[in-house]
Amino acid sequence: MLALVYDSLTGNVRRFAQQVAGEARAKAPLSARLDAPEGPFLLLTYTFGTGDVPGSTRAFLDRHGPLLRGVVASGSYHWGVNFARAADVIAAEYGVPVVARINKGGTAADRAQVVAWLRARPIEAPSSPSSSLPVARRHPWNPGSN
Repeated sequence: MLALVYDSLTGNVRRFAQQVAGEARAKAPLSARLDAPEGPFLLLTYTFGTGDVPGSTRAFLDRHGPLLRGVVASGSYHWGVNFARAADVIAAEYGVPVVARINKGGTAADRAQVVAWLRARPIEAPSSPSSSLPVARRHPWNPGSN
């Protein structure tokens, strides 16, 4: 199962990530401010201001963006069209799906949606140091002439 990585300002996203991890029987979520994922991950973050991606989330993605596989963003319905907009921005920049947009700390239905998405993901093999070794080139098969 993908690792869960969260970035939280008020604690809403942290609590949501912990609840999702418990319901999915996944490892404890990692903090984007303190930890580094060892492989592919689902990012859970908040939306700052009027729809911005938090600076701490941007800094994390600058280092680990290639491992990102999906995004969940929290926001407040009060922001209208900018509700949880960080998810849309990140998804567009990294070519990953928006798994969920949650209001503040999310609901049981939000958690179920994220858990279902996690369970539907194929298990990805972790990258290994040997995967960066050059691969011997094979010549394409040529049937020759009859």
